[in-house]
Amino acid sequence: MKMKKLLTAAQIAAGTGLYLLDRTQRITPRMRRKIGDQLTDFRDRAKDAYADAADRMSHASKALRKNNTHSNTATMLKFAVGLGVGAGVGLLMAPRKGEDTRHKVAEKARNFRSNVRQHWSSLDIAGTRDSAISHDISNVA
Repeated sequence: MKMKKLLTAAQIAAGTGLYLLDRTQRITPRMRRKIGDQLTDFRDRAKDAYADAADRMSHASKALRKNNTHSNTATMLKFAVGLGVGAGVGLLMAPRKGEDTRHKVAEKARNFRSNVRQHWSSLDIAGTRDSAISHDISNVA
């Protein structure tokens, strides 16, 4: 009796498996077409979205470049102002007394100024220029 039930269950399982295989073979081509169509639609929408985004970025880039009226002088001026503001805030937030900080900053400024003067005085600008001009004249003659 147990064996008969086991054989009946095996027959039902085999029949169900064959039925599902048959249905799958009939349904699979339709599902593949449907999924393929959906993927094609998705790919087309993605391409359109990318093209639209690229166009918007191109227009924005052109608009930014067209209105770019800043010069190097203006940029340097902004940098200098920012540097000054930063130095002022740094002085206000310094851990030392204001008088000590001012003396320290003044000393550093004097050292920097003397270094710049030393550097520029060591260059023989006039002599270099005159020798370059005489060299150019001798090449022409």
